[in-house]
Amino acid sequence: MDWQLARDSFWPILSGGLTGTIPLTLVSFAIGLVIALFVALLRLSPNVVLAGIGTAYVSVIRGTPLLVQLFIVFYGLPNLGVVVDPWPSAIIAFSLNVGGYAAEIVRAAILSVPRGQWEAGYTIGMSTARTLRRIVLPQATRVSVPPLSNTFISLVKDTSLASTILVTEQFRKAQEIAASNTDQFMLLYVEAALIYWMFCTVLATAQGAIEKRLDRYVAH
Repeated sequence: MDWQLARDSFWPILSGGLTGTIPLTLVSFAIGLVIALFVALLRLSPNVVLAGIGTAYVSVIRGTPLLVQLFIVFYGLPNLGVVVDPWPSAIIAFSLNVGGYAAEIVRAAILSVPRGQWEAGYTIGMSTARTLRRIVLPQATRVSVPPLSNTFISLVKDTSLASTILVTEQFRKAQEIAASNTDQFMLLYVEAALIYWMFCTVLATAQGAIEKRLDRYVAH
C-alpha cells in the first residue's frame, strides 16, 4: 500500500465529493421531490387516465435499472436529435429516478393523514388545493421524512454511476487518480468508499436528529 498516495489523493477525492457528488445529489433530489409530488397527486386522482399515467411512470422507473435510465438520457437521446451534456444528463436521470421512488413515499404519506383533516378544511371553506397545501402536506411531510431521508442517502451513493458518462464527481476523481497509479486500484477505491461512508454517516446522523425533532409533533 502506498500510504503517501493515500494522503495525497484524499483531498482530490473528497473535493470531488464536495463539488460534484453533493451538489449533484442536492439538485437531483430537489427536482425529484417536485416530480414525486406531481406523480403522487396523479396516482391519487379519481380520474382513471391521470391515475394510470402516474402508475405507469412509477412502474417504468422502479422496473428499470438506474444505469439504463442514465444511458438512455445520455447515449439514447442523441439518436433522436437531442444532445444533452453529461451534468444535465445525470441530473435528468437521477431526478426522474428519485421522482419514481419518492412518489410512492409521498402518496403513502398523504394517505396516512386522516380523512377528517380534509373534511375540516372543507368545513372552513378551503378548496381542495388549499386544504392539501395548508393542512395535509405539512402533516404528510412529518411522516415522509424518514423514508425520504433514506432515499437521499441512497442517491448520494447512486451518483457514482455518473462517472460512466464522464461526470466529474467523487468516484470519477478516484478513477482518474487510479489511471496513473495502476498498481493501487484497491487503495484508491477503498479510499473513495470510505469517503462515501463518511458522507452517509453524517447524513444518517442528521436524519436521526431531524426525526427526533419532528417526533414531538407527531401524535402517538
